Amino acid sequence: MLLFREIYKLPLHYIFFLYFIIFFIKFSTASSSSEVYKIDKIELSEKFDLNFSKDKIINKAFDIAFKELVSKITLSTDSKKLEKINSLEIKNLVESFVIVDEKFINDNYIANFEVEFNKSNFNNLLEKNNIFPSIPIKKDMFVIPILIRNNQYKASLFSENPFYLNWNNNEKKHFLIKYILPNEDIEDINLIRENFDEIENYNFEKIINKYDLNDFIIIVFYENQLELNVLSKLYINKSYRILNSRFNNFNISNLNSIDSIINNLKITYENEWKKINQINSSINLTLTLAIDSSNHRLINKLEKKLLDLDLVSNYYIDKFSKQETIYKVTYNNTPDKFIKEITSAGFGLDTSSKIWLIK
Repeated sequence: MLLFREIYKLPLHYIFFLYFIIFFIKFSTASSSSEVYKIDKIELSEKFDLNFSKDKIINKAFDIAFKELVSKITLSTDSKKLEKINSLEIKNLVESFVIVDEKFINDNYIANFEVEFNKSNFNNLLEKNNIFPSIPIKKDMFVIPILIRNNQYKASLFSENPFYLNWNNNEKKHFLIKYILPNEDIEDINLIRENFDEIENYNFEKIINKYDLNDFIIIVFYENQLELNVLSKLYINKSYRILNSRFNNFNISNLNSIDSIINNLKITYENEWKKINQINSSINLTLTLAIDSSNHRLINKLEKKLLDLDLVSNYYIDKFSKQETIYKVTYNNTPDKFIKEITSAGFGLDTSSKIWLIK
């Protein structure tokens, strides 16, 4: 009886707060399935008064998670197509959610959410809007930003270069690329200055090799009064991409102007990375795989891997005998991409015949 007496003495809004805690601890759920998109670390704060609504907070978390996921797995040009999706449609895509932590501080309700979206339903929504999703794979990239000011015959490097100094400011949570900047090494500075006349064609190999990264971006900024021209040389997945950008009304002394250009360039690089990892449902490549029927460990390993591959839309056993099991796999990308994914997972693959042998 003492507990009920103490609760009865609490203000009405505190009683409601305790009720909500008990209710949502009991009914919040989480899925461990690989068939979900998970967005975490969504922190929300709301004034805790008589107008407080837990449902509104949860729906707000769903909306934020939805926008973050869209930004993470679609091209920036495609994400605009989903701006009119309403809260009810978003709620229907949610597979589960968890309130990781919630607390009451100074009449404010503060909570941290994890939201999981059903991957199949989410991808169906994208397909209806003619959007191909991209697999959200994180990537480390080495970046060398070089500034050439007002047609000067020298380069502004590192501590002299505001793009270098501010490159990793204001990182967006949905960005997949992590940028590694060079150290202020005097040898690197001298090497760049010695090759200034060939800066657009110089391969920077001696500098890049120090950082043990396979992918890199060389960015040359050309400042000319109020205009900034940018040459970006991307090397991603053993392939070069050359991009040119132009920014007007540029002010190098304005930090907001610097940050805006950096963010714009990062979105461009994110799009290039996403294009490589797009799930193109219009490509339905049928692959035939064979595996030794007696090697149960390898069979289990293969089936688990096929389930984990986002580009595999379907697979099934086509034929079975004591000697071998034949799988049919529907893959939403090129044969080279499948070969790379399977061999990177530790499988041997013989592609010398129409039926590829898994070893």
